Amino acid sequence: MSQVVSTSLMLTGYLSYLLVGAAVFQALEQNYEKELKTDTFRQKLMFLENYTCLTKEAVEKFVEVMTEAFKNGVNPIENKTSNYSNWDFSSSFFFVETVVTTIGYGYLAPRTAGGQIFCVFFAMFGIPLNLIVLNHVGKTLSSCTDRLGKRLYSRGMQKKTVKILTIIFFVVIGVVLFLALPPLMFCLMEDWSYREGVYYAFITLSTIGFGDYVVGVNHKPYYRALVAFWILFGMAWLALLFNLLTTFYEDTEKKISKVHQKRKAAKAKKNTANGSQLTTPVSEEEVAMETEGTAQQATVSFLELDNLRPNSQLA
Repeated sequence: MSQVVSTSLMLTGYLSYLLVGAAVFQALEQNYEKELKTDTFRQKLMFLENYTCLTKEAVEKFVEVMTEAFKNGVNPIENKTSNYSNWDFSSSFFFVETVVTTIGYGYLAPRTAGGQIFCVFFAMFGIPLNLIVLNHVGKTLSSCTDRLGKRLYSRGMQKKTVKILTIIFFVVIGVVLFLALPPLMFCLMEDWSYREGVYYAFITLSTIGFGDYVVGVNHKPYYRALVAFWILFGMAWLALLFNLLTTFYEDTEKKISKVHQKRKAAKAKKNTANGSQLTTPVSEEEVAMETEGTAQQATVSFLELDNLRPNSQLA
């Protein structure tokens, strides 16, 4: 398969994936957005009807000021005497973690000229440093899984069985430690539902970071600093998982390309034989056999990783 054809097929599949995703989100979210808009406008009209001394322009200006304050990390519900600050040391530590990990929730950002300039240089040197740290943490997690595999192999298990068990162990333990248990803490500290906690955990560790959910709104001392360490180890685990999935996709592509080349070779051989000898084409069963071992090979590649590539796997 030529490079142009391979690239075209890959881009077509990628675009199709995005189009399907866009259609699903439109179907799930658009009606809810319309209902929310209708309810918001109705509440504003009811407010103006109940307080006739206020003009529409005055209410809209007030809402605009409150919205801008919320975007800047100021909670309009708090009173003036509140001692909480978004820039105390614990919150600042959490903020710099979101900078170097490129999560960037967007709910809080430096507003002063000095803060913005410092943020540029801090991120410029901090992001590569964070990738190095993720690399070492990922290697540590991978070596722990590798030691488990060697221990199982020393007890007489077959290599294939050991490889499958170790990858299952890696995925299950990671899911439990970084995606299943932390939402329980978020439910307690943030008053979120468990579903919202799981959603926040994955959106954060994958560095998508929408900013619709952010920890520390209730201002628990040093709570955000603790979450920052969870982010570090969780990102390293998820980067390894993404690397495993990437290896699986790449191996699948290679298998499909190999089958395509076999078919072309068989067809060319058949044409040159002038009909004197029939060449059996590659069947669908052979295609299945070629792709059957992809997951296993991806597992082997994962267990033999020398380097973690978070810069290519994390947004």
